[in-house]
Amino acid sequence: MSGAVRELSYAAAIREAMDMALASDPRVILMGEDIGVYGGAFQVTGDLVHRYGEERVIDTPISELGGAGVAVGAAMTGLRPVFEFQFSDFAALAMEQIVNQAAKMRFMLGGAVSVPVVMRMPAGSGTGAAAQHSQSMEAWFGHVPGLKVVQPATPEDAKGLLLAALDDPDPVLIFEHKLLYKMKGPVPEGRYLTPIGKAALRRSGRDLSIVASSIMVHKALAAAETLAEDGIEAEVLDLRSVRPLDREAVLASAGRTGRLLCVHEGVKTLGVGAEISAMVAESEVFHRLRAPILRLGGAECPIPYNPRLEKAVVPQIPDIVAAARDLSRRPN
Repeated sequence: MSGAVRELSYAAAIREAMDMALASDPRVILMGEDIGVYGGAFQVTGDLVHRYGEERVIDTPISELGGAGVAVGAAMTGLRPVFEFQFSDFAALAMEQIVNQAAKMRFMLGGAVSVPVVMRMPAGSGTGAAAQHSQSMEAWFGHVPGLKVVQPATPEDAKGLLLAALDDPDPVLIFEHKLLYKMKGPVPEGRYLTPIGKAALRRSGRDLSIVASSIMVHKALAAAETLAEDGIEAEVLDLRSVRPLDREAVLASAGRTGRLLCVHEGVKTLGVGAEISAMVAESEVFHRLRAPILRLGGAECPIPYNPRLEKAVVPQIPDIVAAARDLSRRPN
């Protein structure tokens, strides 16, 4: 990494990455609904349209399928589009373009064509936006060969992963939790890349490993502080990338502590935690575990509008604390 470190919000870090990319590479364009004069649904794009013009910061019609299709086609012809969905939920309208086209073109054409498109996905609950605007869909797309799926948890990674995605020859989906946009943290100046597929150890511990991503990293870290008051030292591993998963980092952490708790906001069934659990169970580390693997994920229901119900259906800090205490008490 280069340059001095300042405090930026998560949203400002993303905007800085897009600004740098637009300034340095004429192939980069931004696309999405209301990203121009309005500045984006969450004001992430800001004033970039005034700086780079409407030919490079392009307001698209209200058609996710159409906009995503144009972005995929533009990428195939040599451009580097960054397409913003107003809400990640709306990507369901563009599954054909993402899953059947972008993810498969390199394979179907024998490597003759790449699809270097980046898709930004504002995701997650906590804003009172109810069932159709609050989902965590990273496991959907993580199931598809040909796609890369990342979940930055910090402003530093929000910038670095976006710049890395723009350098990647394949489609990269970036799930940005909406509650993180205003969170501030250190962000180096200048250009740097956060490697896709590499987890980050956020806290060392001896008693159990908590593997999380996105906003759950911060909840896991807060839970770890509470657990430490009881003498339970939890290690927190930030996946950063759902596809590819950092197998080595997960196995190393689980092997060190002997206990594994997987935490994610997406629905528990068939979620990211299930893949991590299977990965560990199929490895040599499984025989070093001192207790069964635990998963903590979203409830089996759509996200409610009511604020109390909304909090109840996704893991919160007390839930992580309770699960970790339960896991740490299980006999060796």
